Amino acid sequence: MEKLAAGLFLAGVTMASPVHAQTSVDMARITCAQYLAMSTGDSAVFSAWMSGWFNQKKGYAFVDLNAYARNVASVKAWCATNPTQTVMAGLERSTAGQ
Repeated sequence: MEKLAAGLFLAGVTMASPVHAQTSVDMARITCAQYLAMSTGDSAVFSAWMSGWFNQKKGYAFVDLNAYARNVASVKAWCATNPTQTVMAGLERSTAGQ
């Protein structure tokens, strides 16, 4: 009887769990206007992801939180004057000579 109850419980939990749809986002297509319109939390996650991607691309294996904060502020300032450009275009332009 206990096995039956445990089995029914597991079946109920499994069937009741919500299904999460998979979504994908092309980070290279996010415009500056979209970036600046993000919530604080989404903007922080996006900034961290982009920073990690570019640091990996350049072969950097360290974290400088002060430089990170300056870079995020710089990108947001650039985006404020270039709302139709993609964030990726601005980042590529700023790191082209490095």
